[in-house]
Amino acid sequence: MSVIYMLLAISILVALIFFAAFIFSVRNGQYDDSYTPSVRMLFEDEVKSPASQQEENNPQKPSN
Repeated sequence: MSVIYMLLAISILVALIFFAAFIFSVRNGQYDDSYTPSVRMLFEDEVKSPASQQEENNPQKPSN
């Protein structure tokens, strides 16, 4: 039974270490994305005409 308590304590300690590392990296800007906003306009979808939007919203059902 003491092994379970030891493993539980070790797993909580490891989880706290990973959580602290995550918080540290977020505060230091590790996950800040300064590249994507500058190239977002290059990858935007094309503007669809109203006729093609209407066809997508109301597809014709095949008759049996």
